[in-house]
Amino acid sequence: MNRRLFVTIGAIAILTLAAGCGDSDTDSTASGGTAASASADAPMPSATSSMMTAQFGPGCAVVPTDPADAGSCQAMAKVPVATAASGNPLLSTLVSAVQKANLVDSLNGAQGVTVFAPTNDAFAKIPKADLGKVLADDAMLKKVLTHHVVPTHLSPDTLAGTHKTLQGDEITVTGSGNSFTVDGASMVVCGNVSTANATVYIVDTVLMPKS
Repeated sequence: MNRRLFVTIGAIAILTLAAGCGDSDTDSTASGGTAASASADAPMPSATSSMMTAQFGPGCAVVPTDPADAGSCQAMAKVPVATAASGNPLLSTLVSAVQKANLVDSLNGAQGVTVFAPTNDAFAKIPKADLGKVLADDAMLKKVLTHHVVPTHLSPDTLAGTHKTLQGDEITVTGSGNSFTVDGASMVVCGNVSTANATVYIVDTVLMPKS
């Protein structure tokens, strides 16, 4: 990253250092715009090829910073999403639920998806009896988990809006910059985390299907 680019996105770089996750080697929005200046025929970058901006959010501060740690942003970027989540200390409950629902292979095999990943604290907000019922019902558990997956890549620039989920219904994201809310209640606490096949937005509340 040259000095001029660093100055241009200084605020993002500072946030990244505070969060403990590295920024990308390239940044298509360095001038404050989008990739609109690129050729219309050029393919959109995947979650594995580049990140539109740095990771953001207060939850990023607890993500391991040692690249050798399986839960670090650098390590997560090298493996598919379900495997990446298994190394992140914020997501152990989610990982257990994904394993129970037999979704590990499906998530790891998907390409260019966006995952809204609830933290352990998000699951803890659900009354214990209700959570137990969901975990005991494989069909319901799979429905809830696939409601958190959008089958397209969403960068922070395209995150706001209504998106169809892998479950078949929709979620709505509002906000901009470094502040986003999903379905009116769930805040993104660590966003734009790249894995080998997905972009992850860690959220503080479990998203429940509307039906």
